[in-house]
Amino acid sequence: MAHVAEWKVRKVNELADMMLEYPIVGIASIEGIPAPQMQKMRRSLLNKAKIVVVKNRLLKLAIDKASEKKSNLEKLKEYIEGQTALILSKENPFRLYKLFEKSRTKAPAKGGEIAPEDIVVPAGDTPFRPGPIIAEFQKAGIPAAIEKGKIVIKKDTTVVKKGEKIPREVAQILTKLEIYPLTVGIELRAAYEDGVIFPKDVLQVDTEKIIGDLALAYQNAMNLSLNIAYPTKQNISLLLMNAHQKALNLAINAGVISKETLPILISKAYAQMISLASMLKDGLDDELKEIVSGAQAQLITPKEEKKEEKEEEKKEEKEEEKREEEAIAGLGALFG
Repeated sequence: MAHVAEWKVRKVNELADMMLEYPIVGIASIEGIPAPQMQKMRRSLLNKAKIVVVKNRLLKLAIDKASEKKSNLEKLKEYIEGQTALILSKENPFRLYKLFEKSRTKAPAKGGEIAPEDIVVPAGDTPFRPGPIIAEFQKAGIPAAIEKGKIVIKKDTTVVKKGEKIPREVAQILTKLEIYPLTVGIELRAAYEDGVIFPKDVLQVDTEKIIGDLALAYQNAMNLSLNIAYPTKQNISLLLMNAHQKALNLAINAGVISKETLPILISKAYAQMISLASMLKDGLDDELKEIVSGAQAQLITPKEEKKEEKEEEKKEEKEEEKREEEAIAGLGALFG
């Protein structure tokens, strides 16, 4: 039997213990991430996720050992290839994936990479004084000249188009200009939680679309419940307002006298009296003639009254929108 180094045994046991300690175990790719960017991402994920870089063989052995107590964990080995990191967290897999996406950072090109988009060097001054570096600009296809003791880029220049390889000489000058065309990040390939493996394609959730869909579903459900008068905590105030308005209209049309209808019925009777009196030319006493004349001068409904009615309608609409927004506000918490 081949001898196994003691440090390897300790490392496998240590990794297995960590996998048992954390509820979420993930496998991520760290391919092509420079050390400075890796450190920056580690800092941004502090207290959210533990990132352990270890040889793939040791990682597989540790998963085998931990899978004795965590069922289905061994399936994570299918996602181990290339430069891999073990991810340990207490965040749910969807939030964890989102955290990694947010931690992506810009990185310099070394040459040979595929440009993710057009790489443009903007016109303007550079921090460089005249010297051999101007030849590097020209070799990279960047129009440069010397003005007032500095090297100046004469015009905006697209040095590499999207989908093309980045030449080494272009990558070198881009780094000197502090133009970082690449975006690098930890790519979560799969995550384990409670015996379930969540691969990358499942974790890629468009949270904005889902929240929008849920908001639309909520609105449709609210409209349906109002139309069929199905009472819930969310719509009861609207149903009561609607029922009150219908009851009030019915009482007014039927001439039922109550505390609420009496002022409206009196106003209605008064308006009908004025309307009838205005059609009569004879038989009106002086007081009634004066009332009819004043009513006609005011055109029945004053402009200020209309303004107040519109303001009241707007107020009610805002209150309704506020209630709906409060009901929808918590939907985003589903995905962090």
